[in-house]
Amino acid sequence: MTRDNSTDTDEPTETMTDGGEDKEVAADGTGIVAPDDETPTWRERKERKQGLSRLTYEYFERSRREDQDLRNDSSYVERDVLAFPTWPHEMVRNLALTSFFVGLILFLSATLPPHLGAPANPSQTPAIILPDWYLYWSFGLLKLGPLNPELAVLGGKKLLQDSTYGVLANLVVVGFIAIVPFLNKGSARRPVEQPFWAAVGVFGVVFAAMISALSIKNLTPTWIDPHLLFDLTFLLPLVAGFITYGVLRAMREGYMFDLNRRYYRLRPPR
Repeated sequence: MTRDNSTDTDEPTETMTDGGEDKEVAADGTGIVAPDDETPTWRERKERKQGLSRLTYEYFERSRREDQDLRNDSSYVERDVLAFPTWPHEMVRNLALTSFFVGLILFLSATLPPHLGAPANPSQTPAIILPDWYLYWSFGLLKLGPLNPELAVLGGKKLLQDSTYGVLANLVVVGFIAIVPFLNKGSARRPVEQPFWAAVGVFGVVFAAMISALSIKNLTPTWIDPHLLFDLTFLLPLVAGFITYGVLRAMREGYMFDLNRRYYRLRPPR
């Protein structure tokens, strides 16, 4: 490869010899670097055999050219920071948005008042006692009595009561959720970059949904077997987690190639 700095052009070019054929490569991104609209399909990425070596060459070659251009044209330019003042621009906008949502809430509360039922009877226990919907998963963990083991040394009795066992299950689940951020310290921003932790997240979401359905099993249709619902509570999260991991793992190769193509091909400064 020979470098030819022409005096009659504004941009430096390179002559690359490939099999006896000379190709000129400009520093503006044309030549060996494909345009952005020629993105290969997933099947083409899977069939690519020399994509990494070619990508590495293009990265270092582009980086070398841009580094040289930056050194030649380096000059400190002081730029003014453009912004909008807080008053009146930001304040007027925020007050307008706040007024709109407050007015919307007042309109809904005036036109659709909440239904007030009969007062509660303090001498009678309600037939159905349920917490708020976002606590169904915690209420469902209190119904894990069938998993409470019986000890033969105690004559087939349980060491802990079912309610105590459910409280311990809540501590285990909440503790696992709290420790996950300390275990996963990666910088990934997309599920395909870390399929394992994405599968763990899907497992948790599906488990929360199923344990919530288990907590209201007395309200479910009669054709749903309670024992089957109990088994699916622990089976479906595992299946969903494995499927998520397999799909993201298969997508990882094509995604990483596209990620390298977008982020490691440096563009020349403007």
